Amino acid sequence: MARVNTYLNFTRETEQAFTFYRSVFGGEFTVLQRFGEVPAASGQPVLAHADRELIMHVALPILGGHVLMGTDAPETMGFRIVRGNNVYISLEIDLRADADRLFGALSAGGEVETPMQEMFWGAWFGSFTDRFGIRWMINCPNS
Repeated sequence: MARVNTYLNFTRETEQAFTFYRSVFGGEFTVLQRFGEVPAASGQPVLAHADRELIMHVALPILGGHVLMGTDAPETMGFRIVRGNNVYISLEIDLRADADRLFGALSAGGEVETPMQEMFWGAWFGSFTDRFGIRWMINCPNS
């Protein structure tokens, strides 16, 4: 089922933020994965020990079927979080062709961050900033 989610980036405080959001909205995390649980990618630098417990991905259903998602994006991994680049609109798409079409149309004239590609979590994924400065993620779970 296709849906839209809000994706938040934090430097090193995702766990604290989402614990707070859970206390406000109630419910349970549907996903909570740490960087230390992620398989090492070929050609990538070794993960710093201090970053192993950081949150790679968390999901918390909040209101009306909306899911709040987030990640830690520390500078040790090459990120620089400033207000304005820490929020994404995340589209979860059912069909790969639709994911590719939306990626191509929305990213036209913008800046691609991650081209559409197979990801270790079992999805066709890409991210970009559109020509108006809005950050997007497209995720199409493999079925």
